[in-house]
Formats: sequence, structure tokens, C-alpha cells
Amino acid sequence: MAESQTSTETDWVSRFADDVIAESERRAPGKPVVVASGLSPSGPIHLGNLREVMTPHLVADEVRRRGYTVRHLISWDDYDRYRKVPNGVPGVDASWAEHIGKPLTSVPAPAGSAYPNWAEHFKAAMTAALDELGVEYDGISQTEQYTAGTYREQILHAMKHRADIDAVLDRYRTKKDPAAQGKGGGGKKPQQKKVDEAELEAAEGSGAAAEDDGSGNSAGYFPYKPYCGNCEKDLTVVTSYDDDTTELNYTCSACGFAETVRLKEFNRGKLVWKVDWPMRWAYEGVIFEPSGVDHSSPGSSFVVGGQIVREVFDGVQPIGPMYAFVGISGMAKMSSSKGGVPTPADALKIMEAPLLRWLYARRKPNQSFKIAFDQEIQRLYDEWDSLGRKVADGTVLPADAAAHSRAVRTAAGELPSTPHPLPYRTLASVADITAGAEDQTLRILSELDPDNPLTSLDEARPRLDRAENWITTQVPAEARTIVRDEPDKELLGSLDDQGRESLRLLLEGLDSHWSLDGLTTLVYGVPKVLAGLEPDAKPTPELKAAQRSFFALLYRLLVSRDTGPRLPTLLLAVGADRVRRLLGA
Repeated sequence: MAESQTSTETDWVSRFADDVIAESERRAPGKPVVVASGLSPSGPIHLGNLREVMTPHLVADEVRRRGYTVRHLISWDDYDRYRKVPNGVPGVDASWAEHIGKPLTSVPAPAGSAYPNWAEHFKAAMTAALDELGVEYDGISQTEQYTAGTYREQILHAMKHRADIDAVLDRYRTKKDPAAQGKGGGGKKPQQKKVDEAELEAAEGSGAAAEDDGSGNSAGYFPYKPYCGNCEKDLTVVTSYDDDTTELNYTCSACGFAETVRLKEFNRGKLVWKVDWPMRWAYEGVIFEPSGVDHSSPGSSFVVGGQIVREVFDGVQPIGPMYAFVGISGMAKMSSSKGGVPTPADALKIMEAPLLRWLYARRKPNQSFKIAFDQEIQRLYDEWDSLGRKVADGTVLPADAAAHSRAVRTAAGELPSTPHPLPYRTLASVADITAGAEDQTLRILSELDPDNPLTSLDEARPRLDRAENWITTQVPAEARTIVRDEPDKELLGSLDDQGRESLRLLLEGLDSHWSLDGLTTLVYGVPKVLAGLEPDAKPTPELKAAQRSFFALLYRLLVSRDTGPRLPTLLLAVGADRVRRLLGA
């Protein structure tokens, strides 16, 4: 096998890859290594759910780099029931409530959608995002699997062994509901069980959300639930089942319909979640699958599933970590209420795919982190660019090098990148000031570095497009930069001698300092010269105060505010002639 591109001592991905390869060779030597994810297209599939995919993807990709054949299965849980109408989804109103209880593939898509049903509508955006992120996977529609009778033998087996399944589940029925354990249940302190509402919402992106075990039936325990032959809903109750004939009787509490079917021929129903998941582990031979924080409690589907897969389906539970919550930093024009959290597609509109991959690669799965939609994205890009420079000059730490490598390439090759990656904060400032005017944007960007000038905006893409999208979608209108059309004569007329001299020194040095670095030196140097110091003198507290005062004056004269984009970028964007006019030259 090929050597790993990273040492097993360097990062979490390599360590899991070691474990997965060893486990796979123990369980199924010579066969493809199987890792899995599960996503429910019950609504927008958001950035918290993306960790369900990225964790096994990164591990699978490392295993591929070592020369192994890997299958990354993504089960689209599109045969799950439609549980509620999410808020904030365009083209959806309260009338969609009439479909609650139907399979997601039987629910109409939002109004105006190009897709045939609810599930396909929400799968499409995620599929496009995964393609952009370089995620290689085999998608499995659970609607197709169940309605084609693929799991028929597994369903009949589960029904035959329903007493065994019930016995496993019964071990946990005396335990308190995990959501209520904050008051001492399970021996945990209240603060240990305090879960962010958004974390609970994140759980809804996987089939695990319902945590259904099929209990509560007065006729006995049945791990299978049919969808009604009349109204299509799962509000059905199995009233009897015959193991020999597989004859099953059910009634629908929604519409009153009753039916007798033979389960060995019947394909309109599914195993309840806590049985469905372990059944698939055994059927697919899954070696590695992570689970979210919602699976860590006693009685949760992952814990129970580990026993059901072993005791009922003669299989083995996958290895894999519990992954922590992914938060969002700033969401202008977005609501944090259910249905409004950002998706991978939203993130990819404002950041390049390698950066988004890096956020998931650099943190261990059990470490929570936030994805920036606010000003923090500029600092994040600065950190990313700094990492790239360290990789290039060989000063990077091994674990950081591994995370960078996993972000910019997969086993299949390099991801697309920006040929001339200018600082994101600079691009955002220019996009802000020019309102996206391409001729102005090219003029400014070509003047940033005279020794290595940009000759086409395509050289700055796709990063430029992402920065423009961030400005237009995430920065409130009141925070946008509007350059003055006319000089502020009142302010200019009120300046004292020092104020007028500071402007004179700035204007005098414009031509000789007309680049990003040059203007940086100039605007920081003017207060030093006024104080009788050399332009490269080290700043003192007094000098820093003078610089802040000078910067505020320039902002007021240029954009009528005390703050704004970085002054060197702002000056370049405004242009030398207009700067002279606005500063009273």
C-alpha cells in the first residue's frame, strides 16, 4: 500500500485512518473499506449536519491516499416521516402541515421548486455543495431501498426477533428521558446536560432525530411501521402479525383506513429508526461512522443500536467518534430560528471550498467550532493565508500541514483555487467601495502591488466573488462604505494648524507611496513626522493616540464616519485625484 502523506503522530484524521484500516482488515480483509454518513432532507441541511459528512470523508480520503479502496456511503433518509413544517423556507406555508406523517419523498417540494418532491429539493443543494467540496461518496436513497424490497429479509428477521429487540430496548426504558436528565437523572449535573437549542436542531438533520423505537403499541411490540395505503401517513398501528405467513394487520389513526398485507410482498413501510440504523450497519458492513452529541445519552439510537446490531443482526457496530456542535458567528439576513440556519451552500457563497474544508479538518471531531458569517471571516482568511505562507516556506507544524493538505486537495487531486489570492479583507473593502464595478475594481487591485500587478479580475477569482457576496449579503446597509461626492468644507475650515499640516504631508506623499504597502507606511508615518520622529519610529502610547485621531479625521473627510475600511485600501479605492479633492488640495 502507498505511504500516508502524513505521519500518524500528526493529526486526528491519520489516527482514525489507522484504526479504520486495522478494523477493516480484521472484519473484512480484502474488501473495500466502508464508512458512512446519514442525512435527512427534512429541510435545509445545515453546517452542523455537514460534520456528519466531513468527518468520515476526511478519514476516507486519508485511507484512499494510502492506496485502499473506500466506499463512503451517504444514506439519504428520504423515507423518514415529514415531522413538521420548518420556518423560513421560501415557497412554504402552513398548508404543508397536511403532509405531516408522509415520507419526505411524498411531500410536495416548496412552491416554485424545479424538483419533484420535498426530499429531492433539499438533497439538491447539499449534493451541489458536496461536489464543490470535493466529497466523493455513494448516495443511497432509503426510499428506493425500502420500496424496492432491498431490506425485505432484514425486515422479516427483525419482526421474527421483535421480542429480542424489545428486550434490548426495555433495558433503557426505566431510564429518564435524556432531555430531562438536567435535574439529576443519570447522575449528571444540570450544567452538564444543558444543551444549546441549536444543537438539538442540528440533530434534526439526520434520521436519528425521531429516536423512534416502535414501543407503545397495546397489541405488542413491532419494530416495523407501515405507511397508510390511503393517506400515506405513518400514523398507523400494527394490530397483529403472523410470523409464518408474514400477514400483518394495521389501522391508520389519521384516516381510519385498515388493511391486511403480507410483509414478504409489502414494500410501503420501514423499520423504526432505532432498529433501522443498526440493520444498515450490518447490511452495508460499515466500519466507521461518527455520531452527533444527540447519540451520547443512555438509550440513544447509537448506544441501543450497538446492542441490536450484535444481538439481532449478528453484526458489529461501527467505530467512530462523537462529534461536537458547529456554531455560526454572525448571520445578517438570517434567523437562528428553526429552518433559518446557514447551509453549506450559504457558506460556499462567501468562502472558498478549501477554507470551509479546513475548518472541519483542523479541529478534532469532539471540539466545537464556529463558522464566521460576520467580520470574523476576515481574520479567518488572514489566518488561512498565513498558514499557506508557512506551508510554502517550510515553517509549518506537522499537524497544521496535514490540515492544510486535507483542505486544498483530496486523493483525487487539487481543489480549484484562486490564482492570485489577495487578502480577503482587501477584496471585501474594494467590493464595498466600488459596489462591484469591475473597471474600478480592476484599477484598484492592479495598484495594490506594483511589482506583481493583477492584470485580470479572473486572477482574483473565485475569492473576489466570495468577498463581494459577503459584502452584499452579510454586511448591513448601514455599515456599507459610501465615499463622499464633495469635500466637507465645514470640517476642513475648522482644522487647526496641526490638522492642516497632517493633510499636507499625506497629500505630498501620495504619488511616491501609491501602493498598498506604501500607503500603509504613509498613513502611519504622518503622525510620527508631525511629532518630530522618523517615519519608522516605534509607536508609543501617545503616538498611537495621535494616529487614531488622524485616522478618524481621514475617515470623516472621505466617508463621513469615524471608521471604515483599512485606510490604505480606502485611499487606493477612492483614487489619488479624488482623495486630493476631498482632502482640500
